[in-house]
Amino acid sequence: MRALWASSKGRGIIYQVLLSTGLVFLILLLVANAFYNMEQRGLKAGFGFLDRSAGFGIVQSLISYDETSSYGRAFVVGLLNTVLIASIGIVLATFLGFMIGIMRLSPNWLVSKLANIYIETFRNIPLLLQILFWYVAVLKPLPAPLDLFKKGESFLLSFNNRGLVFATPVPQASFSLVLWSLFFAVVVSIGWVLYTRWRQKTKGSQLPVGLPCFSLILGLPLAIFFLLGSPLDFTSPVMGRFTYDGGTTVVIEFFALLWALVIYTAAFIAEIVRAGIQGIPYGQSEAAYSLGLKRGQTLKLVTIPQALRIIIPPLTSQYLNLTKNSSLAAAIAYPDLVSVFAGTALNQTGRAIEIMFLTLSVYLSLSLLTSLVMNVYQSHTRLIDR
Repeated sequence: MRALWASSKGRGIIYQVLLSTGLVFLILLLVANAFYNMEQRGLKAGFGFLDRSAGFGIVQSLISYDETSSYGRAFVVGLLNTVLIASIGIVLATFLGFMIGIMRLSPNWLVSKLANIYIETFRNIPLLLQILFWYVAVLKPLPAPLDLFKKGESFLLSFNNRGLVFATPVPQASFSLVLWSLFFAVVVSIGWVLYTRWRQKTKGSQLPVGLPCFSLILGLPLAIFFLLGSPLDFTSPVMGRFTYDGGTTVVIEFFALLWALVIYTAAFIAEIVRAGIQGIPYGQSEAAYSLGLKRGQTLKLVTIPQALRIIIPPLTSQYLNLTKNSSLAAAIAYPDLVSVFAGTALNQTGRAIEIMFLTLSVYLSLSLLTSLVMNVYQSHTRLIDR
């Protein structure tokens, strides 16, 4: 023991063991205290409540759900709504952020200044205020369905203060061929992209990618669709006395939350993209120009592929922030996991420990999964020593 204490490495091991023991003891103390308090109040720990009927409705659900469904199903509904808003938000924020970031470096003075104004404006306004602005000031004042349609009138599409309302598609049996054609087009497009990359690396020649893939993915399913005689019916919403019946509704809270998350996060992504591009030596662009490449080609083929190594780590943090910031949906009653499960379900059941444990585990899992995917992608963009 004395020899272990005499060396700095040994003392480090002793300190870590003592610290780990103290942390474990503290956690056990907190858990024991929680169970004692629950026992004093007649509460039993466990997840059996998930099988009980929830007794409340949810205005937007990607799976079948009604008031008789269980708390477990309500948890799944909230989880899917959270994943939906986060995944769409990440895609749109990435596209908008890259576009604004490139505009920020534009030689055009007006374009550059407009991009700078966008960045400095939206990243310095609290996200919660932006959510409330889009919800209260922009979307809620939209006309009500009763102001747009008469009783008994049917319609295919409407955007009102209830949300986006559209006719529900009802596919026929032969519609599966359209889906298979779409799957085939996507597979062929992926194969074409891989082939063009291989050809560029081995022979140095480029083949068009975007237009052929877009034409195939869009054109082939459409051609099959019309050849089969449009095997898709629609159930149109019909205006009743107070509201409409039928159709599919994407609630207005979804759009308010999505627009705020995208606009806010894109401002940060734009600065990340700008810094990543400026982190590449200008000699790389000059070399590309000397080879006859235009500015757009240089940006696409030389600058951005190298800048991705700088962009991806902070970009990952913004993806994590967007996912966690989606929990602010409770401020406008969008039915995400926090609002449905950590809100309504918690108030009705009183199972604070179990519900918060599940909610925290979900956000932790989503963050770790996002980090894993981005780390794998980053590994394919790093420089490889030869």
